[in-house]
Amino acid sequence: MATTATTEPRKIPPATGPHLTEHSISVSAAPDDVYRLVADVAGWPQVFGPTVHVEVLQEADPLAGGEQLLRIWAVANEQVRTWTSRRVLDPAARVITFRQVVSAAPVAAMGGTWLIEPVEDGTTRVVLLHDYRAVDDDPQAQALIERAVDRNSLAELTALKNAAERGEDAAGLQFTFSDSVTVAGAAGDVYAFLDRAELWPERLPHVARLDLTEEESGIQHIDMDTRSSDGSIHNTTSVRVCFEDRKEIVYKQLKVPVAMRAHTGRWTIEPLDEGTLTVTSWHTVVLDHEGVRTALGPQATLAEARNLVRKVLGTNSSTTLRYAQQFAEEAHGRT
Repeated sequence: MATTATTEPRKIPPATGPHLTEHSISVSAAPDDVYRLVADVAGWPQVFGPTVHVEVLQEADPLAGGEQLLRIWAVANEQVRTWTSRRVLDPAARVITFRQVVSAAPVAAMGGTWLIEPVEDGTTRVVLLHDYRAVDDDPQAQALIERAVDRNSLAELTALKNAAERGEDAAGLQFTFSDSVTVAGAAGDVYAFLDRAELWPERLPHVARLDLTEEESGIQHIDMDTRSSDGSIHNTTSVRVCFEDRKEIVYKQLKVPVAMRAHTGRWTIEPLDEGTLTVTSWHTVVLDHEGVRTALGPQATLAEARNLVRKVLGTNSSTTLRYAQQFAEEAHGRT
């Protein structure tokens, strides 16, 4: 457990369990910029490797702070865990406290604090505190939680440092785009096509192989080989969270090409007119500057990389959308 003395008192909420950890890192960026990255949970899947998806159930004022209610999906010990947390944002002090409202076993209770502190040499020190308790105080569960907290805390702090130190350059690295089709069919049929990805090798020409394992609560792990236009095969692994009630699927690619730092996406199905739907594939990509040069050559520009990524991902998504459209419209014609 890393510890460092500070000159100011910390605003730390009471612990809910006997196990305490502290992790910290030095960041060469302004404290306010670091704070904004921690406060902006919508951007966490693009910044933090373990975070798959975040939904804001109750929003706080970004300037005044206050309480925020979140549901988070994240990878811990190679499994996807989901929980509901309440955060209290204090922008003036650059402190964010969090407490799980609904935890996932083997966690009985967990909370902690983000502290973003200016340092005299112009850097920023970020401290991440956790307190936790295992279900039934089981020692094996406690050890499992400790490993997950340690691994994820180090990964999150390193990712936060990298994102903050990229600074304004990050604006050119991250971009979002989408492709849509109009479907004259039922939302349930479109959703079934997108949800049952294990059938994609039979249904989609660009999917050569796909292994799918599914946890409870609509969480899917996908290992997929896709075939590009030149015949080469590319492997990707992803985690998907499927919301059948609202006909939506979100995902995070865990294994990304060398030119990318992060890739997340979303499939949405929305009513358009009576009997028709708009089905959209969304992508958010964060490029890796050095990775772009490695993949495309030292003279490659970010604009060239964005255009290439847009073309490759958009082509595959558009193909999937067309086949989903055909599947749903044929099913509609048979009813």
